[in-house]
Amino acid sequence: MEAIKSNRYKHYFFELLTLAVPILIGNLGHTLIGATDILVVAGYNINSLAAISIANSILFTIFIFGLGVSTAISVILSNMRGAKQKIKKYLPSSILFSIFLSIIFSIICYTTKFLVPYMGFGEELVPYIQQYIGIVSFSIIGIYLYEGIKQFLQAYEIVKFPNILLLIAVVLNLIFDIVFVFGFGFIPPMGVKGAAIATSLVRTIVGLVMLIYVIRFINIKTKPDYKYMMRIIKIGSPIGTALLLEFLAFNIITILVGRENGILSAVHNILITITSATYMVPMSISTALAVKVSYYYGAEKPLEIKRYSYTALIAGVGFMAAAGIMLAIFPEQLIKLFTKDTNVLRIAVPVVIITAIYQVFDGFQTVMGGVLKGFKMTKFVSLSVLTGYWIVGMPIAVILVGQYHMSLKGYWIALAVSLCIIGIIQAFAARYKFNKINK
Repeated sequence: MEAIKSNRYKHYFFELLTLAVPILIGNLGHTLIGATDILVVAGYNINSLAAISIANSILFTIFIFGLGVSTAISVILSNMRGAKQKIKKYLPSSILFSIFLSIIFSIICYTTKFLVPYMGFGEELVPYIQQYIGIVSFSIIGIYLYEGIKQFLQAYEIVKFPNILLLIAVVLNLIFDIVFVFGFGFIPPMGVKGAAIATSLVRTIVGLVMLIYVIRFINIKTKPDYKYMMRIIKIGSPIGTALLLEFLAFNIITILVGRENGILSAVHNILITITSATYMVPMSISTALAVKVSYYYGAEKPLEIKRYSYTALIAGVGFMAAAGIMLAIFPEQLIKLFTKDTNVLRIAVPVVIITAIYQVFDGFQTVMGGVLKGFKMTKFVSLSVLTGYWIVGMPIAVILVGQYHMSLKGYWIALAVSLCIIGIIQAFAARYKFNKINK
């Protein structure tokens, strides 16, 4: 009997893995594109690197909301596909929605360049930040188009092409960066402007390639479904809000740490880099789980939903627990991969133990978030993030850092508690939904 149960769960594990691995490759592609920008520009000059880092922080804070909204496309359409409804007719509306969304956020991003002089940055950086924002703002059309079509394909569980395309984009971005930043042949060296052009070209190409890939499925006679678009906004807005709230919480802590001490800022960034790398695994599992839950919710098969959820929970939390154990056993060795500075090591090693616990909570809340997204309970996702980070986490950080002078340790304890609270809220919401659909 146990062997039968084990084989049954193997099936769910490999089904999730088949969907999650290409998504993981795509997430890796997003990260590597940013890494190649930093790698190339760092060799040009330090002001260019600083300007691009600041500009990207401003842009990302704005357009992450729109990316969150787009994820509702796969949730809605997976659910409809599970209910045996035809969803191909929604492709033109998904594309049109992505273009509308990109135009709005391009305008918002572009207007921020006029606010840069009043943000307190060094006078030598301001023109470069403005230049980068002014050019890259228009690349949002390409990346939103890519994301909208990717989400549509994800509803069909077509994930290989969109995500492998991003890895190809990494190579293309590296080539364009080198050519436009340092110059090549008749192309003069352009520094920050060159990096902005490279990023914009790659994003535009990726969006157009995705459009060409699906163009054979588009029926130009299909009228835009505005009711469907409103559903995307209704379900996607809480996801975008949750991402924005989480991003702002980390950004504020990064700013506060940087003001306290330069070395603390370096340590904090190293820890974020490590935890962000491991986070990609449960995040990919969570995305795959959301598609599966949504599909079987539409198909009215609660047992399938439970089995996929339990499998994802074991895989996601199990991986993060293993990563946490590695952090706890080899903290010094991991930090030395980034720097051998004795002051950094002295500060970082004790905090790494806290991030080991943080990892487990992060895996749990990420997977539970995937369950709720699959159920279209996105308001609970947003509410849990608001409660975890802002109502509970931030006050704890203020107490631990302000009253007990725990500095970086205090911030990471607060982050770990935040994730624990988020996970608990989402688990209770998921349990409530399970009980409801069983009845």
